[in-house]
Amino acid sequence: MTTTIHQIVGPVLALDLGEKLVGAAVSDERLVTTKRLQPLKRSNWKKLLQDVRHLLERFDAQTIVVGLPLRMDGTEGDAAENVRRLALNLAKSVQQPVYLQDERLTSYAATENLKAEGVTNDEIPALVDGEAAAVILRDFLMTDQERIRIET
Repeated sequence: MTTTIHQIVGPVLALDLGEKLVGAAVSDERLVTTKRLQPLKRSNWKKLLQDVRHLLERFDAQTIVVGLPLRMDGTEGDAAENVRRLALNLAKSVQQPVYLQDERLTSYAATENLKAEGVTNDEIPALVDGEAAAVILRDFLMTDQERIRIET
């Protein structure tokens, strides 16, 4: 895997891979706005790939970004290894380029964003996965760091 700066083409689909749900968000074509989507149910690989392909087609997404769960000190553990493996499988299965984005503290930021929107504590669990994906997407679009692209 190499790290280089690539021109990002929108819309961009962001995924936050959870144990039970996969948060999803999408940007507009100009990479200005982001919108959280309904989370995908996490099941087997074939169903997840089918669901992701459906979102790619529905929003005409040209790029995919997947949240990379790093430890607070920036190192990778088992969760990051699993995400890297899944992202590689995804990159081999779709035409769009796949990138990784540090997702540390995104669930916390997502919860705070939802509270700021006036979402009640009872409503937060249903929206937090999509909002976490939206945070990952905004971080990815606004970063001035080199982006990590999955090379197949």
